[in-house]
Amino acid sequence: MLEKFCNSTFWNSSFLDSEVDLPLCFEQTVLVWIPLGFLWLLAPWQLIHVYRSRTKRSPITKLYLAKQVLVGFLFILAAIELVLAFTEDTGQATVPAVRYTNPILYLATWILVLLIQHSRRWCVQKDSWYLSLFWILSILCSTFQFQTLIRMLLKGDNSHLGYSCVFFICYALQILVLILAAFSEKSNSSKNPSSTASFLSSITFSWYDSVVLKGYKEPLTLEDVWDVAEESKTKRLVSRFEAHMAGELQKAKRAFQKRQQKKSQQKSGAKPQVLDKNQSQSQDVLVLEETKKKKKKKSETTEDFPKSWLVKVLLKTFPSILLKSFLLKLVYDISSFLNPQLLKLLISFASDRGVYVWTGYLYSILFFVVALLQSFCLQSYFKLCFLLGMQVRTSVMASVYKKALTLSNRARKQYTVGETVTLMSVDAQKLMDVTNFIHLLWSNVLQIVLSIYFLWAELGPSVLAGVGVMVLLIPLNGVLATKNRAIQVKNMKNKDKRLKIMNEILSGIKILKYFAWEPSFQNQVHNLRKKELRNLLTFGQLQSVMMFLLNLTPVLVSVVTFSVYVLVDSNNILDAEKAFTSITLFNILRFPMSMLPMVISSMLQASVSVERLEKYLGGDDLDTSAIRRDGNSDKAVQFSEASFTWDRDLEATVRDVNLDIMPGQFVAVVGTVGSGKSSLMSAMLGEMENIHGHVTVKGTVAYVPQQSWIQNGIKDNILFGSEFNEKKYQKILEACALLPDLEVLPGGDLAEIGEKGINLSGGQKQRISLARATYQNSDIYILDDPLSAVDAHVGRHIFNKVLGPNGLLKGKTRLLVTHSIHFLPQVDEIVVVGNGTILEKGSYSALLAKKGVFAKNLKTFVKEAGPEDEATVNEDSEEDACELMPSVEENPEDAASLKRENSLRQTLSRSSRSSSRRLKSLKDSLKTRKGNILKEEETEPVKGQKLIKKEFLQTGKVKFSIYLKYLQAIGWCSIVFIVLGFMLYSVAFIGSNFWLSAWTGDSKIYNSTNYPTSQRDLRVGVFGALGLAQGIFVLIATLCSVYGCTHASSILHTQLLSNILRAPMSFFDTTPIGRIVNRFAGDISTLDDTLPMSLRSWLMCFLGIISTLVMICLATPVFVIIIIPLGIIYVAVQIFYVATSRQLRRLDSVTRSPIYSHFSETVSGLPVIRAFEHQQRFLKHNEITIDTNQKCVFSWIISNRWLAVRLEFIGNMIVFCSSLMMVIYRNTLSGDTVGFVLSNALNITQTLNWLVRMTSEIETNIVAVERINEYIHVENEAPWVTDKRPPDGWPSKGEIQFSNYQVRYRPELDLVLKGITCDIKSTEKIGVVGRTGAGKSSLTNSLFRILEAAGGQITIDGVDIASIGLHDLREKLTIIPQDPILFSGTLRMNLDPFNSYSDEELWKALELAHLKSFVSHLQLGLSYEVTEGGDNLSIGQRQLLCLARALLRKSKILIMDEATAAVDLETDHLIQMTIQTEFSHCTTITIAHRLHTIMDSDKVMVLDNGNIVQYDSPEELLKTPGPFYYMAQEAGIENTHSTAF
Repeated sequence: MLEKFCNSTFWNSSFLDSEVDLPLCFEQTVLVWIPLGFLWLLAPWQLIHVYRSRTKRSPITKLYLAKQVLVGFLFILAAIELVLAFTEDTGQATVPAVRYTNPILYLATWILVLLIQHSRRWCVQKDSWYLSLFWILSILCSTFQFQTLIRMLLKGDNSHLGYSCVFFICYALQILVLILAAFSEKSNSSKNPSSTASFLSSITFSWYDSVVLKGYKEPLTLEDVWDVAEESKTKRLVSRFEAHMAGELQKAKRAFQKRQQKKSQQKSGAKPQVLDKNQSQSQDVLVLEETKKKKKKKSETTEDFPKSWLVKVLLKTFPSILLKSFLLKLVYDISSFLNPQLLKLLISFASDRGVYVWTGYLYSILFFVVALLQSFCLQSYFKLCFLLGMQVRTSVMASVYKKALTLSNRARKQYTVGETVTLMSVDAQKLMDVTNFIHLLWSNVLQIVLSIYFLWAELGPSVLAGVGVMVLLIPLNGVLATKNRAIQVKNMKNKDKRLKIMNEILSGIKILKYFAWEPSFQNQVHNLRKKELRNLLTFGQLQSVMMFLLNLTPVLVSVVTFSVYVLVDSNNILDAEKAFTSITLFNILRFPMSMLPMVISSMLQASVSVERLEKYLGGDDLDTSAIRRDGNSDKAVQFSEASFTWDRDLEATVRDVNLDIMPGQFVAVVGTVGSGKSSLMSAMLGEMENIHGHVTVKGTVAYVPQQSWIQNGIKDNILFGSEFNEKKYQKILEACALLPDLEVLPGGDLAEIGEKGINLSGGQKQRISLARATYQNSDIYILDDPLSAVDAHVGRHIFNKVLGPNGLLKGKTRLLVTHSIHFLPQVDEIVVVGNGTILEKGSYSALLAKKGVFAKNLKTFVKEAGPEDEATVNEDSEEDACELMPSVEENPEDAASLKRENSLRQTLSRSSRSSSRRLKSLKDSLKTRKGNILKEEETEPVKGQKLIKKEFLQTGKVKFSIYLKYLQAIGWCSIVFIVLGFMLYSVAFIGSNFWLSAWTGDSKIYNSTNYPTSQRDLRVGVFGALGLAQGIFVLIATLCSVYGCTHASSILHTQLLSNILRAPMSFFDTTPIGRIVNRFAGDISTLDDTLPMSLRSWLMCFLGIISTLVMICLATPVFVIIIIPLGIIYVAVQIFYVATSRQLRRLDSVTRSPIYSHFSETVSGLPVIRAFEHQQRFLKHNEITIDTNQKCVFSWIISNRWLAVRLEFIGNMIVFCSSLMMVIYRNTLSGDTVGFVLSNALNITQTLNWLVRMTSEIETNIVAVERINEYIHVENEAPWVTDKRPPDGWPSKGEIQFSNYQVRYRPELDLVLKGITCDIKSTEKIGVVGRTGAGKSSLTNSLFRILEAAGGQITIDGVDIASIGLHDLREKLTIIPQDPILFSGTLRMNLDPFNSYSDEELWKALELAHLKSFVSHLQLGLSYEVTEGGDNLSIGQRQLLCLARALLRKSKILIMDEATAAVDLETDHLIQMTIQTEFSHCTTITIAHRLHTIMDSDKVMVLDNGNIVQYDSPEELLKTPGPFYYMAQEAGIENTHSTAF
């Protein structure tokens, strides 16, 4: 039929023999219809899709016009062709039907193409993928006809001249259109070019070129990185995720309730179902209490929350990505099995000289096409997988954040801040990692089955021997892997211990310096590090054995298989086809075999994370239904029979409260410690669980918590998201007494507050917190004891200006929890709380007249307290960490655990906060770089405004000296062995390949009957021996590298630690703890684990590639010519990529920390955020930070794919060129050489890719050495011991002389002490007083040389302290510091870390410090374990322990930084007594905050602004009006005896 249709032969196989051509008829029918069919089949779908997803029409561009014009020309040409056919048709039947039908088909097609191109104006992506495919198909199919027509013309056959000319022009136009289709159209609406990239540009990732170029020229900044596409933005993802989550979680909850009911029925038999709710609750408590007994009770407690919904939700949220990646992976897997088949064909082509040359060329081209197809499929698949991973991580992180804002208190109590941050960082990351593997589950199985099937076809049943070896090695590897896991777990524990100690050392570094205790702690860390390194070595040795097995496997497998094959049957002869095809198949099989266990273990890890996330996200929300908002109520706040609790299993904390508060009233809430005042406030805010009754609230609420929650930056704290109003702002600053503080702080209100407000006093934090509430202009103010942390006169100022009847808040409803009695007469109403209920309420006079609880307490209090104690009942509210969970006050046994948790919170949020600052400054610096040059000049930061130095963000290449430093640390000797080992391995590898090709050559010499057994055994034996040699050399090299790298880790850690401990105090003031700990955690673990692995992989890859190229060149020397240009391209791509990738990794880590720090900040400030109802603002901020990080991650993913596509192209070119060589030189080569070269060339693409990956890994990881090196070279303080030692028994008298002594904190700051001169005689008692910032603490710091003199000198007993070593000086002085810092460890270690005192001496000191009875009642006595920060001791006990330390020292000079701030009066009294008796022979300097502690001193030094303004005995000073006189007056002291109240 087709013969008639074309009027010529349709198919004739003889064509293929001589001329290698297809018949014209076949080319004009089938090859024309294939592309047209493709287009017409897909067009309707595409048009419908465009119609559905249309956006607004974009303007006409030149590119669009050009495309349309070219297609228009094609349309005209088709018309001309039709006309030609008609004109040629002269009536005889010479013109075949084809000449009419094809132009008509083309006319219709070009109209369709015009329509499709026009319809794309309504799409974001102007170029459609299937049009591009159509052009490619059309050009490929036309090529055959093109060359046939040219041949006809060359032969002089001019019968088709007109038709041929039209066809050639058509062909050229189609190529032009395809070239145009490769260009992407820019669209204004979308910032991200990936959405507008054309099909060709997106499969080769060419749209990313501009970023890579930019990154190569200069380091990338955040501005250069494109935003992610709209559909990947956090907001979109979360809304999709939550929509699915709502439904699935409901189902899971229902299933959970059914389980609960079943369980309670089983437990209670036929008890009624009322227990259900409590049942679930007690279950939760089980989870909390039974963590230790978890293993026993697992079956009971695991069933404890709605389960197995998260995976379903994720599958429902991202179905399309999963499906696309599934299809791509399938295509890739199947096409990867075409390689061995093509290899087989090529070998048979080389072996059989009778085959026509063109088949060889065809195979080469097919090789290349299959390779390209594989590359594009694989890279698109990876891109989708990583994208999916990123989106999963984003959805989970954002949902965890959202959940944290609404989580109920009971659920929240199960997680410390650290654990919640872990959910967000580690668990979300685990899910992200597992999505990259998700398809490998089915793909691995498919690959294994297919490999074995094809191998069976080659070698028959003897394959099973090889596969058997592989299967046998899996459990062996499994055993080693579990061993390794165990060692890692052990090591993690050691690492945690080491980091815990490091954290404490850095938090308490001041104490270590005061007491010269650094060496003791340095030893503790060293011992832990030794254990850690010992484990590391074992780990490394096991790792080496695993590497040995991994490298031995392929060799063993091929040896065993070939031997079995040859030995089973004498007819089996190994020829090149069989051997090299099998080796290629074994190489394919190796990957899934080694991946499968990995995939399964990462799935298991992820399942743990999934459970944790399900538990968190499925937790109960805060139930605020008991808090009713009523705008029409006549009362501001009304409690109706309200009972609240912190935890359903404990009794109520707030009981049956009835309380009405009228709008505008000022109400004080008083009561003893632990009476439930704070709980009452929390109940109003809806932070507690309601038992019965309700609270009605009218209007908005502002809240000042007892423990102030501070973010960085004073101004931002006060504004808290509101509009800035200069006048109001200044007024509030003045009222909250913040102006004097801002004058002192460099940079005023723009000053950086350290992490958690670390460089502010408790009082300043509290006042900022108060200012924040005042600025918000709410209706109701809940003030939880804001006056406790401020000095008396400041308290009075704030009361008058803000809270009191004439303050800024007059007319607002105010509830003030307070201990300050003297403010009570001025409030409208007093509520007395006791044990969670309201004991009495009324005005001050009414309550006094009633002579109830209030009146009684008032009397006793006035008796005890000194007149200025009123406001300083509790100066350091930081330590009063009970505010978070007041319920604890009822059951003291919980208190210890609670305090521990708080300290953990504090340290965690401290370390994370540091990283947020880093980003802020990064962001700002990026912002300002753009346009605000003018602004920059105005706002030069004041000296010292930046307390925290910005973390040094390295840019550009890592210096070569860093690599050298690391290599030196490994040791040159080890390095020589390592390199030698790997080189010998490569030699053995090449050797075994050559031997195999010689072996397969035997099949030509002998046939199956006369193959000598001796020859056969020799072949098998040597092949096996060479294989074994490879394994052994790898083992030697890896063992050497393990020893070398462990040695390097050890050296660098030692240097880092000893240098950090010798850094001056100013270094610790300006560097956040988190940043230093990071060096000890992240960077050291990179040195321990990742860097050695990367180095080893890199060496192996590098040598592997070299050996492959050497082998190809040995076979066909001409190949060298091809290697050179490819090598140049490779290096160029590599250089471009590494620069960009490195910077993207840095940006990723810099933008990631703010997510976590903002999160931990949010979690610690939840009550405040909820009270002000600022959840939306924080959610928005979280979305922005996640998106910023997302765009860096996305860019990084694309940069990897960009690189991979280019590298694989180079690899494919190598394969293509080597196969071409084989065809061109077929006459000089045998089949075995061809197999030998190509089976190695096929391996090279993967290795090339891996090499660049490793190079950039090493670049990324060597940064750790760079950062450690930066801290190894931090400036040191003066040496600990110098040649000049003080005389024995110095200081014997304890005389101190200051002569014109000046000191400053940091070189760029002003003097703090401005030339002090005074003499302190032996055994004199000196009191030092002065306002905040007068230089009191600088005085002590100067004595200990924490600060070095800027001028003048201090001499003690005639020795200039600057001339001796620091430890010689510090060991001879004693200090009782302001905040009692203890370290985790035994009591004994806290008193005497060097074990230099006997037990009797320790007990004596404890007795004098009034601690003997306490310690002797402890079970372990002196071995009692103190927890981190001393949290299992009360503050008073800690203070007394510090006193015991001082008593042990027995030095002649004692410095007391007034420690009574956090101590009750009784303890205070004990301390004073002990000091008077025990230290009577010492020179004592007391820094006082309250005057009555120093009224009995011999002399008082009054400091102001760094100068001594008065220095005399207190009696003298009180006689004449002066600074001291006025201070005393304010404190109500008339003479030196009036302190004995």
